[in-house]
Amino acid sequence: MQTLVRTLALLVPALLAPAQTISVTLPAAQATKPLDGRLLILFSTDPKAEPRFQIGDGLNTQIVFGQDVDNWKPGTPLAFDRSSPGYPISNVKDLRPGEYTVQAVLDLYETFHFADGRTLKLPTDRGEGRQWSRAPGNLYSKPVQVTVGPDAQIALALDSVMPPIEPLKDTKYIKHIRIQSELLSKFWGRPMFLGAHILVPEGFDTHPEARYPLAIFHGHFPADFGGFRTEPPDPNLKPTYSARFRMNGLNVIQQQEAYDFYRKWTSPGFPRFLIVEIQHANPYYDDSYAVNSANLGPYGDAIMKELVPEIERRFRGIGQGWARFTYGGSTGGWEALAVQIFYPEEFNGAFGACPDPIDFRAYTQINLYDDHNAYYLEGPHTKVARPGARDYLGKVTVTVEQMNRLELALGTRTRSGQQFDIWEAVYSPIGPDGYPARIFDKATGVIDKKVAAYWKENFDLRYILERDWAKLGPKLQGKLHIYCGDMDTYYLNNAVYLMEDFLKSANTPKADATVAYGDRAEHCWNGDPKLPNGISRLRYNTMFLPRMLERMEANHPPGADLKSWRY
Repeated sequence: MQTLVRTLALLVPALLAPAQTISVTLPAAQATKPLDGRLLILFSTDPKAEPRFQIGDGLNTQIVFGQDVDNWKPGTPLAFDRSSPGYPISNVKDLRPGEYTVQAVLDLYETFHFADGRTLKLPTDRGEGRQWSRAPGNLYSKPVQVTVGPDAQIALALDSVMPPIEPLKDTKYIKHIRIQSELLSKFWGRPMFLGAHILVPEGFDTHPEARYPLAIFHGHFPADFGGFRTEPPDPNLKPTYSARFRMNGLNVIQQQEAYDFYRKWTSPGFPRFLIVEIQHANPYYDDSYAVNSANLGPYGDAIMKELVPEIERRFRGIGQGWARFTYGGSTGGWEALAVQIFYPEEFNGAFGACPDPIDFRAYTQINLYDDHNAYYLEGPHTKVARPGARDYLGKVTVTVEQMNRLELALGTRTRSGQQFDIWEAVYSPIGPDGYPARIFDKATGVIDKKVAAYWKENFDLRYILERDWAKLGPKLQGKLHIYCGDMDTYYLNNAVYLMEDFLKSANTPKADATVAYGDRAEHCWNGDPKLPNGISRLRYNTMFLPRMLERMEANHPPGADLKSWRY
């Protein structure tokens, strides 16, 4: 009995101690009306940067917790829900005691009234490429030091506003356009825009009679045209180490490669093209995947029927499929292949490096058709977590479940702005609540087979090619070129193997496709077996433009203009 009394005496102070609380205030000076959004609370033990810039799915990520807020009135404090999901710690109650830098961010949502009658609350891109940590207008608190413990009382105020993006300026070689899309505006129920950065060829102004081929470089949101520099590298630039590519001085190499590309671009005999990088960020991601989608709308048609013709009109494009090409890596690799397949006569070749899953039997490590659970390999008496990312030696740094736990902390209803959520937003049908239907339960990982069947019929590129080869084959022969490292960080090579099997077996006609693998190469290998990945990825243009030229010379209609742009 005495032992029990002593134990209770020790427990009572802890039981009576104030619970750890976090409150956030929306100052009246920062808002004139109630706000909706995703409130994020960020904890960091790394003093090198603000917590909002330290969240990711790698081993060095700091900590985030999130909850939805609706109709939050200015001037009122909000007690943060201690049961809200977090990453990599699942619950704020499990934070280890100690010193942290803490910060709050409100990722603002707006109300969309869609043409089909849906009303949804979604974030918006404001010129930054749908990045919650730096989206203009998002509110955040200044980082403060706190001591986390069982009785910690943390009070934050959203007293700062993320600044606007500076408008881009045209140069001699780089031009910018932005158009309102009628197709997208009708779908979204509000004005929606598409932008593009265009690299015009040497002699563009002095050869007004020339009409040029078009090369669309697909990829993540481009702030401006990248990899092109008219000045030599900065002699005062301090070299830095790239852990991703295990290279010293990669920043200096990047400037040198950009300058070398400029010198080749302006040299006699280099192919004269219009190179286009598209801005098509949307409420779900920094990129639309350039296809028509039930949730994102007709981005494929908007790009092909509105944006591309306008670019070719303004910048004297040839404007025919034999003189258009598409290329890119990762997201851009999938897009390059997808637009070639969905618009087979509008392009004369696609060069897709390290593409996002092009066969959903290898949706990274998941077979969406046969597997029951996205998070685990399951046996009768055990289960093993599916890896999400690795290095070139196979060391796993995150699991599929962990990647999705991060997304769930950043946003519910497919609104995180991250990778699995954008796949879901693009490929899924509209769900019962008006948001994208879940391909698998974010909490349990259980796969929805009805949604998987929809994905298969509409966006599984390998399946679509096999299903429709009699119709597509004659239009795609010799146009598909795929490159991937056999140790791709996200296991994207697994789907490429399956695509290769089909392309090798395709008949009437033969595919005449290219598929190549980089030995021990990680994400995103693009076909150069001689150079390190960190350098070859800087040479997309100098690698692929000459191949595009060869294709046009060998495959063009009678009377095609092969001269006006060959000066």
